[in-house]
Amino acid sequence: MSEEQDRASKTEEPTEKKIQDALEKGNVPVSKEALTFSSIVSILAICFLHISHGVTGLAGALERFIDDPAGIALHDGSDATSLMHAIAAASGWFLLPLVALLAVGGLSASFLQNRPRLVGERIKPKLNRISPKSGFRRLFGEQGWMEFGKAIFKLAIIGFVIAALFFFDAHRVVSAMYSDPSALPELLLALTVRLLTAVCIATILLVIVDIIFSRSHWRKELRMTRQEVKDEHKQMEGDPQMKAKMRSLARDRARRRMIADVPRATIVIANPTHYAIALRYVLEEGGAPVVVAKGKDLVALKIREVAEINAIPVIEDKPLVRSMYDKVELDYPIPPEFYQVVAELLYLFHYNRNNPVGSSAGSGLS
Repeated sequence: MSEEQDRASKTEEPTEKKIQDALEKGNVPVSKEALTFSSIVSILAICFLHISHGVTGLAGALERFIDDPAGIALHDGSDATSLMHAIAAASGWFLLPLVALLAVGGLSASFLQNRPRLVGERIKPKLNRISPKSGFRRLFGEQGWMEFGKAIFKLAIIGFVIAALFFFDAHRVVSAMYSDPSALPELLLALTVRLLTAVCIATILLVIVDIIFSRSHWRKELRMTRQEVKDEHKQMEGDPQMKAKMRSLARDRARRRMIADVPRATIVIANPTHYAIALRYVLEEGGAPVVVAKGKDLVALKIREVAEINAIPVIEDKPLVRSMYDKVELDYPIPPEFYQVVAELLYLFHYNRNNPVGSSAGSGLS
């Protein structure tokens, strides 16, 4: 019951990561009917391309052994070895194309369904493969009933094809009983080719349906619960709570570093409580005033507190600080549009005979 509930809870389509993990472990969708179909096509190709002249060549090679066995010299073991080598060579040349065509057909059916990959996980022994419970579920589950239905369909199709073939060719089979025996191989080959061709044509639809079903069943088996999707997202993107905590720690470190730079400021522009911007301008350093600190609310109050402790002038200009706040960046010079007004403030609070920086500020920024 728990397994049924577990399957029912897997309502989400598999993610790309889940699919890639399955492929890397060798869990790929494979249509068995496509492999069977490729074998039938390979046998059909063998009948067309090889059987006729292959059998003729093999018969010619073995003709001497059949027609005149007494003429074969077998005086010692080496003669017997040579004879066996000759028979093996003749048989090998006949069987090699058969094996090659069958191998090519089987590999092609596999490679066309999935990209070839070497996976050691597939050959590891697993106890669930010999579990009676798992075997019972495979036999009587959805896939088992599908395999049973395909077997019934194949049996019906092949039975119908054989019956139809012998019905239409019954006269040829009967007349072959009274014909020259040497014509029988050609007749059998023709009947075999017709039978295999008919079976291939009849099972094409089954192969297409099985390929679609195998891929659909494979994706269904990979479905995930919503919790699994969330856990995978956390694993790939990081825990949102942890990321938020790390961002908070980073902001705290940046805020402490910024507050530590306030004593380097030349002037602080603020409104009574909400905003504060600390600027540094030293003539010898060149360039425009640089923002060394900025903040709102509690951070703004802290900037003002540190500025007052270090005797840094604090100018309350609500319109200016609000217009500057979103346009200035920490550790960057102020935009040119604020040069004039900031130069006037610097000139106002720093101009005297003992402060050449202040006396040059107006001309340097205007």
